[in-house]
Parts: sequence; structure tokens; C-alpha cells
Amino acid sequence: MSKDAQYENATEILEKTQEPIRYRVILLNDDYTTQEFVMEVLQIVFHKGFEESLNLMLQIHHNGKGVCGIYPYDIAEIKAVQVRKMAKEKQYPLRAILEKI
Repeated sequence: MSKDAQYENATEILEKTQEPIRYRVILLNDDYTTQEFVMEVLQIVFHKGFEESLNLMLQIHHNGKGVCGIYPYDIAEIKAVQVRKMAKEKQYPLRAILEKI
């Protein structure tokens, strides 16, 4: 095998093993969703502990949004859908969006 062929194979392998594109899952503040419900979502969907969910909920409340986690697209989309489903069941307008990194 020539050195050029070896280089092409190595490049091909490297391209296949690169990190997937990651996305931030962001919760957006609104005037209707309760702080307790936001904490519940953070604990159930994003597996945050009490203190972390409290701090993140306050960040969302004061800054208008907060990053709940960073994931590959498929997982990020599932998390956002879970948030929407929980919010819809409780009739809250809580929104989760994805932001490509």
C-alpha cells in the first residue's frame, strides 16, 4: 500500500470518528409556568439535583433562559420533546429550544 493510500485511509477513519455536533438544550422563561414545575422538569428530564435545579431555575427566571445540558442532536431533541410533553400535560407554555454549538 502506498503512503498516499495509507494517508487517505487514515483521513477517512478520522472523519468517521469525529465528535458528533452537539446542541444546547435551553429552557425559556415565561410568565405562567411555575418555578416549582421548572424545577420538576429539570430534575426529571435533565437529572439535576435539588440545588442545581434551584440555581438553574433562578437563572432562567432572572435571565430569561438557561442551558439545561449539552447533547448530540438526537438526545437533545428527545429532551426538548419530553419538556414540551410535560408542559402540555400541565397546560404550561414552557418552551425548550436547541442551539447548535
